[in-house]
Amino acid sequence: MSSIVDFKNVTTSGLESSPVAEALAGLRANEARYFMNKYKHEFTVVPASESRETLDYVNRVLKEERNLEFAAKPLETSSFQVENIRWAYVFYEDGLEVNVMYTVDDPKKRAVGFKLSEGMEIPQELEGKFKFARQKSKLAGTIRGSFFVIKKEY
Repeated sequence: MSSIVDFKNVTTSGLESSPVAEALAGLRANEARYFMNKYKHEFTVVPASESRETLDYVNRVLKEERNLEFAAKPLETSSFQVENIRWAYVFYEDGLEVNVMYTVDDPKKRAVGFKLSEGMEIPQELEGKFKFARQKSKLAGTIRGSFFVIKKEY
Protein backbone atom coordinates (compact mmCIF):
# COMPACT_ATOMS: atom_id res chain seq x y z
CA MET A 1 0.00 0.00 0.00
CA SER A 2 1.45 3.36 -0.99
CA SER A 3 1.49 6.45 1.19
CA ILE A 4 2.09 10.11 0.39
CA VAL A 5 5.13 11.58 2.15
CA ASP A 6 4.17 14.63 4.20
CA PHE A 7 7.01 17.16 4.24
CA LYS A 8 5.24 19.54 6.62
CA ASN A 9 4.63 17.01 9.40
CA VAL A 10 7.61 14.65 9.13
CA THR A 11 6.92 11.14 10.38
CA THR A 12 9.11 8.04 10.74
CA SER A 13 6.24 5.80 9.63
CA GLY A 14 7.70 2.86 7.69
CA LEU A 15 11.24 3.68 8.82
CA GLU A 16 10.99 2.85 12.53
CA SER A 17 13.54 0.02 12.40
CA SER A 18 16.30 2.37 11.22
CA PRO A 19 18.86 3.48 13.82
CA VAL A 20 18.68 6.94 12.17
CA ALA A 21 14.90 6.91 11.59
CA GLU A 22 14.41 10.63 12.33
CA ALA A 23 17.16 11.70 9.91
CA LEU A 24 16.00 9.21 7.24
CA ALA A 25 12.44 10.51 7.59
CA GLY A 26 13.80 14.03 7.13
CA LEU A 27 15.69 12.91 4.02
CA ARG A 28 12.52 11.32 2.61
CA ALA A 29 10.55 14.50 3.40
CA ASN A 30 13.26 16.58 1.73
CA GLU A 31 12.70 14.59 -1.49
CA ALA A 32 8.93 15.03 -1.19
CA ARG A 33 9.32 18.80 -0.83
CA TYR A 34 11.63 18.94 -3.87
CA PHE A 35 9.15 17.12 -6.13
CA MET A 36 6.20 19.18 -4.92
CA ASN A 37 8.05 22.49 -5.41
CA LYS A 38 9.62 21.62 -8.77
CA TYR A 39 6.98 19.42 -10.42
CA LYS A 40 3.81 19.68 -8.27
CA HIS A 41 4.15 15.90 -7.84
CA GLU A 42 3.14 14.09 -4.63
CA PHE A 43 6.01 11.83 -3.56
CA THR A 44 4.63 8.44 -2.54
CA VAL A 45 6.42 5.47 -1.04
CA VAL A 46 5.65 1.76 -0.92
CA PRO A 47 7.01 -0.80 1.57
CA ALA A 48 9.98 -2.57 -0.04
CA SER A 49 8.27 -5.92 0.53
CA GLU A 50 5.54 -4.80 -1.91
CA SER A 51 7.79 -3.33 -4.60
CA ARG A 52 10.00 -6.09 -5.98
CA GLU A 53 9.98 -4.55 -9.49
CA THR A 54 11.47 -1.22 -8.30
CA LEU A 55 14.04 -2.99 -6.11
CA ASP A 56 15.07 -5.27 -8.98
CA TYR A 57 15.44 -2.29 -11.33
CA VAL A 58 17.62 -0.27 -8.92
CA ASN A 59 19.67 -3.35 -8.00
CA ARG A 60 20.23 -4.17 -11.68
CA VAL A 61 21.46 -0.63 -12.47
CA LEU A 62 23.80 -0.66 -9.43
CA LYS A 63 25.16 -4.12 -10.26
CA GLU A 64 25.65 -3.60 -14.00
CA GLU A 65 27.04 -0.06 -13.79
CA ARG A 66 29.33 -0.28 -10.73
CA ASN A 67 29.09 -3.84 -9.39
CA LEU A 68 27.39 -2.57 -6.22
CA GLU A 69 25.15 -4.60 -3.92
CA PHE A 70 24.05 -3.19 -0.58
CA ALA A 71 23.85 -5.37 2.50
CA ALA A 72 21.43 -2.99 4.23
CA LYS A 73 17.75 -3.90 4.30
CA PRO A 74 15.53 -1.86 1.94
CA LEU A 75 12.57 -0.37 3.82
CA GLU A 76 10.68 1.65 1.20
CA THR A 77 10.73 2.46 -2.50
CA SER A 78 9.22 5.00 -4.84
CA SER A 79 8.90 4.83 -8.60
CA PHE A 80 7.29 7.38 -10.92
CA GLN A 81 7.75 9.56 -13.99
CA VAL A 82 7.55 13.36 -14.12
CA GLU A 83 7.90 15.07 -17.46
CA ASN A 84 10.53 13.07 -19.39
CA ILE A 85 12.31 11.64 -16.32
CA ARG A 86 11.75 8.25 -14.71
CA TRP A 87 12.69 8.16 -11.03
CA ALA A 88 13.25 5.18 -8.74
CA TYR A 89 14.11 5.51 -5.04
CA VAL A 90 15.12 3.02 -2.37
CA PHE A 91 15.36 3.99 1.30
CA TYR A 92 17.54 1.58 3.32
CA GLU A 93 17.44 0.74 7.02
CA ASP A 94 20.99 2.06 7.63
CA GLY A 95 19.94 5.56 6.46
CA LEU A 96 21.05 5.36 2.82
CA GLU A 97 18.88 6.64 0.00
CA VAL A 98 19.60 5.55 -3.57
CA ASN A 99 17.85 7.18 -6.51
CA VAL A 100 17.97 6.45 -10.21
CA MET A 101 17.21 9.42 -12.48
CA TYR A 102 16.67 8.23 -16.04
CA THR A 103 15.60 10.61 -18.79
CA VAL A 104 13.64 8.72 -21.43
CA ASP A 105 14.82 10.90 -24.32
CA ASP A 106 18.31 12.12 -23.36
CA PRO A 107 21.03 9.54 -22.59
CA LYS A 108 23.30 12.33 -21.30
CA LYS A 109 21.04 13.00 -18.31
CA ARG A 110 20.96 9.68 -16.48
CA ALA A 111 22.49 9.13 -13.08
CA VAL A 112 22.40 7.24 -9.80
CA GLY A 113 22.47 9.36 -6.66
CA PHE A 114 23.41 8.38 -3.12
CA LYS A 115 22.34 10.36 -0.07
CA LEU A 116 23.43 9.57 3.47
CA SER A 117 21.22 10.45 6.42
CA GLU A 118 22.76 12.56 9.14
CA GLY A 119 24.40 10.32 11.75
CA MET A 120 25.13 7.33 9.52
CA GLU A 121 28.54 6.11 8.45
CA ILE A 122 29.46 5.79 4.78
CA PRO A 123 28.36 2.26 3.78
CA GLN A 124 31.25 -0.16 3.30
CA GLU A 125 30.10 -0.70 -0.31
CA LEU A 126 30.75 3.01 -1.09
CA GLU A 127 33.79 3.61 1.14
CA GLY A 128 36.66 5.10 -0.85
CA LYS A 129 34.77 4.86 -4.16
CA PHE A 130 32.88 8.15 -4.03
CA LYS A 131 33.47 11.64 -2.69
CA PHE A 132 30.51 13.03 -0.77
CA ALA A 133 29.44 16.66 -0.85
CA ARG A 134 27.54 18.16 2.10
CA GLN A 135 24.20 19.91 1.84
CA LYS A 136 22.17 21.53 4.62
CA SER A 137 18.45 20.81 4.82
CA LYS A 138 15.88 22.14 7.29
CA LEU A 139 14.14 18.76 7.14
CA ALA A 140 17.13 16.41 7.11
CA GLY A 141 20.01 18.25 8.80
CA THR A 142 23.29 17.67 6.96
CA ILE A 143 22.93 15.42 3.93
CA ARG A 144 26.01 13.90 2.32
CA GLY A 145 25.55 13.03 -1.33
CA SER A 146 27.31 11.65 -4.36
CA PHE A 147 26.39 10.27 -7.78
CA PHE A 148 27.61 8.55 -10.92
CA VAL A 149 26.46 8.80 -14.53
CA ILE A 150 24.61 5.83 -16.05
CA LYS A 151 26.26 4.63 -19.26
CA LYS A 152 24.02 1.73 -20.38
CA GLU A 153 20.36 1.54 -21.45
CA TYR A 154 17.74 0.35 -18.94
